[in-house]
Amino acid sequence: MSVAVVTIIGGMGRWQPNARGRLEQAALELFGEHGFENTTVAEIAERAGLTERTFFRYFADKREVLFAGAGRLDELLVGAVVAAPDSAPPFEAVAAGLDTVAAILDERRDFAGRRRKVIAANAELQERELIKLASWAAALAGALRERGVDADAASLVAEVGIAVFRVAFDRWLDGDDRELSQLIRESLHELGDLTASLPARR
Repeated sequence: MSVAVVTIIGGMGRWQPNARGRLEQAALELFGEHGFENTTVAEIAERAGLTERTFFRYFADKREVLFAGAGRLDELLVGAVVAAPDSAPPFEAVAAGLDTVAAILDERRDFAGRRRKVIAANAELQERELIKLASWAAALAGALRERGVDADAASLVAEVGIAVFRVAFDRWLDGDDRELSQLIRESLHELGDLTASLPARR
């Protein structure tokens, strides 16, 4: 269901459907045209045909257009790991969590691609993205510990899981037509093949 808000234009009340989506679209257009640093909230609101006040109902600042929802994805990621069958090994539990995130991102491929370009052009945003991924890794490790996985092993599996996600995510946005979850599973299998070739433990 789309979200609708009322804005006042010319003294008349008018319904504006999907204001959040319009603001996201306008922001990405302007970030692409003028750069993140040179785009203001006022310009985003104007491009979307809304007011600055409406913008701030949805986003704390213009950075949040790119990072809003990260906390919700974090919750879904952890929830899926915790809910995985007790018999599932750590990597399978992490894969279940990543599948949950992938299912949401698959519906926003265009947004994800344009978002990545904006972030790649700005050092501050790149740092924020790394912080987000580190937060996901920490949340994954915590969820694995809840499942009884040793703390060191949980941290290792979580960090590797996020690395796998990043590789699959880049493949997905670089033109691979398959679903993100399929690419995540493929990357995990590739990792398994590589680790199988490691020297035997002494």
